[in-house]
Amino acid sequence: MMTRSNSRGAIWLEKLAPNASRINSLCPSVQVADADLNGETVRFISVVPDANNHYPRATQGEVGLLEGWTLAKVVNETIDSDANSNVKRPIVAVIDVPSQAYGRREEAFGIYQALAGAVGAYAKARLAGHPVIGLIVGKAMSGAFLAHGYQANRLIAINDKGVLVHAMGKESAARITLRTVDALEKMAATIPPMAYDISNYATLGLLSDLLTINNPDAPSDADLALVEITVQKAISDARKDPSLKNRLGAENRRSSALVRERMRVAW
Repeated sequence: MMTRSNSRGAIWLEKLAPNASRINSLCPSVQVADADLNGETVRFISVVPDANNHYPRATQGEVGLLEGWTLAKVVNETIDSDANSNVKRPIVAVIDVPSQAYGRREEAFGIYQALAGAVGAYAKARLAGHPVIGLIVGKAMSGAFLAHGYQANRLIAINDKGVLVHAMGKESAARITLRTVDALEKMAATIPPMAYDISNYATLGLLSDLLTINNPDAPSDADLALVEITVQKAISDARKDPSLKNRLGAENRRSSALVRERMRVAW
């Protein structure tokens, strides 16, 4: 049975694919809809909360075993369906994921394999010619972001305090670094890769666009129009240049670009 929620992922999926039927036979936490955008069919994929999830650690929109394998299934089926098409269908990952699912069962049953399956499917789609766009509307945290969205040709984010990107939550990072959360936040203010806010993340050069809209939780027609136009542009750009070179242009990626340059010379 299809479920609805008030998560940003669910809200934006509904806005981008209004009244579109969801693909059946999937776990309720992975919502997939095909909708028209600029005259072509686009596949929108979002991970949403499911209070009745079989795995209790994956009830709040986390990416767990079911979600990882289902994302892999959906994306691979998209690739297979378009195998003989000259123009590959765009895939838009609508991203609002608080974490991967932490639990003993998840570890025992191989969550690393499930998430790797999702990563591999998105990468395969990108390399097969599908424009893969990641639209960050909420949290993009830890392994969940790696599994759902980070493999995109282009990443777009909403400029809002509710949009966070990081390898782990603040409380966990504070414990690992033997700091308080307040001390961690002060350190992050001077070290962009340690920060959580999207404006600092943007300085790393990983975003193709950072959008300021009126209300991410209740998008207006103008908000939706801006996002749709930006996604259309990202799709066009990805078809012209499907590489990830666009991620290396920022000042805070200068060392990354230098390492790659020296490796090319050495090899």
